Amino acid sequence: MQLLDNPVRPYAWGSRTAIAGLLGTPVPAPHPQAELWLGAHPGDPSRVGGESLVDVLTADPVGQLGESVAARWDGRLPFLLKVLAAEEPLSLQAHPSAEQAAEGYAREEARGIARDASNRNYPDPTPKPELLCALTEFHALAGFRDPHQTVALLRAVSTPGLAPYVELIAGQPNREGLRALFTTWITLPQPAIDQLVPELLDECVLHVKEHGQFELECRTLLELGESYPGDAGVLAAALLNRIVLEPGEAIYLPAGNLHSYLRGTGVEVLANSDNVLRGGLTPKHVDVPELLRVLDFGYGDMAVTTGEAAGARHVYRTPAPEFELSRLEWTDDEAPVTLAAGIPRILVAIDGELSCGDTTLGRGQSVWIPAGDPDVVLTPASPGTRAFVATPGV
Repeated sequence: MQLLDNPVRPYAWGSRTAIAGLLGTPVPAPHPQAELWLGAHPGDPSRVGGESLVDVLTADPVGQLGESVAARWDGRLPFLLKVLAAEEPLSLQAHPSAEQAAEGYAREEARGIARDASNRNYPDPTPKPELLCALTEFHALAGFRDPHQTVALLRAVSTPGLAPYVELIAGQPNREGLRALFTTWITLPQPAIDQLVPELLDECVLHVKEHGQFELECRTLLELGESYPGDAGVLAAALLNRIVLEPGEAIYLPAGNLHSYLRGTGVEVLANSDNVLRGGLTPKHVDVPELLRVLDFGYGDMAVTTGEAAGARHVYRTPAPEFELSRLEWTDDEAPVTLAAGIPRILVAIDGELSCGDTTLGRGQSVWIPAGDPDVVLTPASPGTRAFVATPGV
C-alpha cells in the first residue's frame, strides 16, 4: 500500500472551493478545480513514491493488478476514479459502447485524424460507462424523460413557434418520436435556433414566476440559456430527466445515455477512456451524425441507488466490467471493514480519519493497494468517517 499524489484538472466549469477544501489547500483556489484524478490515466496519472502509476503497472502488471485483471485488461488499470466538483454545467454528452468505440477508433485511425485533434471523437478504442455518487446535493440532466411528461412540459411553455415541435412528439410519444424531435432540434439552422430558444425561455420565465409544475426544469433551461445563448443544446435539455441526488445517492450512465452534470460535488468512477460525443452546451466540436449513431433513445426515470449495504460498506453494482465502487460510511456501531487481498484498489478518504494497517489516512488522502498486498483492515477514528474504494468490476 502506498500513498497517491493525484493531479487536479483545472477545467473552467470547476469549483474554487470543493476540491481545495478536501485537499486542505488554500480556499478559494486561484483557479477553478474541476476534477481530482486518481488512477493510471496515461494523460495525467497519479504518482506513487514519485513514479507514475502507469509506469508502476507497466513494470509489474501481475504483481500490481493480479494475474486475471492483468490478462483481461492487457496490463492496464481499467478504471479511473475522480472527485468531480461542478460549479457550472458540463457539456451535453454521451459515450460509446465497446463495439462503437472500437469501430469509431479504427475509422478515425484509417482517416489519419490525429488523436489529439479537436475533431477527434475516438482517441482510444474503449467504452466509457460511468457511475456518479453524490457527496453534496448534486444536480444533473440524464436520460430521456418519458415522452408523455415531455409533452406536458412543452405544452406548459408552448408558443406559436414551438407548437409544431410539441405536436411532433405528442403524435409519436416513443423512441422514434424522441429521435425525430431531438434530430430536428439539434440540426436546426442557427437563425431558427436564435428565434426558438428565446421564445422558450420567455415562457419559462412566466412559468417560474407562477411556480408551475415544471419550475425546476424551467429554471434549468433559463440557466443553460444564459450560459449558452444560441445553443441547440438548450432545446435538447428540455427532453431529459432533471435529477437531484442527495449525498450517497448514485446514478449509472451506460453507453448512449445523454447527460450533463449541472452542479455539485461527487465521486465518479468510469472506464479509463476519453471517448466523448458532445451534443451541445459547449464551444467544443459537436459531431451530430456520430452522436446520433451512439445515442440511446430509450426513456424513463433514471434509476437512483444508495448501494447494497453490508455494515459500513455500500456497494454500487453496475453491468460495467471495468469498475466497481464502494462507499464506506461508519456510524456508532459498525465494525471495521476488511479489503481482501488479490485485487487492485484505490481508496480515498473523504471525511474523518481512517486507519489502514500501519497507514493513517486523513481527509483527501488516498492510497494505491496492489493485488499482491495482504488483506487490509480499515478502522475509522470516529463516527462519521467516510471513504470510497474503487476496484475493477467482477
